[in-house]
Amino acid sequence: MAIVVRIDVELARRKMSVSEFASRVGITPANVAVLKNGRAKAVRLSTLEAMCAVLDCQPGALLEWIPDTD
Repeated sequence: MAIVVRIDVELARRKMSVSEFASRVGITPANVAVLKNGRAKAVRLSTLEAMCAVLDCQPGALLEWIPDTD
């Protein structure tokens, strides 16, 4: 099972840079990179809420569950 973070898709749709997004959400650009690259083990709900507010989207637009292919 894998949870894929689709921040890059939403940023591209809005033509928003990673640095602008990070600044508006209140996290570092390095933490945005960790999320985008799938290295994050957890996301605080307050951070997810801020990301959704900045991007004007639902959590499902940012997170996708992909089942294992056994």
